[in-house]
Amino acid sequence: MLKDKTSNAVVAVSDLDRARNFYTGMLGLEPRDGGVEGVLEYRTGTSSLVVYRSEHGRPGTGNAVAWSGGNDVDAIAEDLRAKGVTLEEYPELGMDIHRGVHRSDGFAAIWFKDPDGNILHVHSM
Repeated sequence: MLKDKTSNAVVAVSDLDRARNFYTGMLGLEPRDGGVEGVLEYRTGTSSLVVYRSEHGRPGTGNAVAWSGGNDVDAIAEDLRAKGVTLEEYPELGMDIHRGVHRSDGFAAIWFKDPDGNILHVHSM
């Protein structure tokens, strides 16, 4: 039933202005017009990313948002590093890691966090 439905990522944050600076300024996402007070909505590819303020959210407990970066993972990583975003490194995954880019058998991936500790992910598939 759900396999043919579009899904969207929803991320809880503690400070909407700080989140806006990160998602708009650092990641370059363009906010959609209108919407609901206290909620930011961004178009990303053919889906949406919804960011909302929550006093009860538990950020940083797993991948909150994942993007398919195709062959652009290295360029995306370089762009993020140039903007001051720290790429996370997870040696426990058993992948080769160079400057935050994880590689294994033709697969490449990066992980980074938003200001609330939500884990964001870009992969090559």
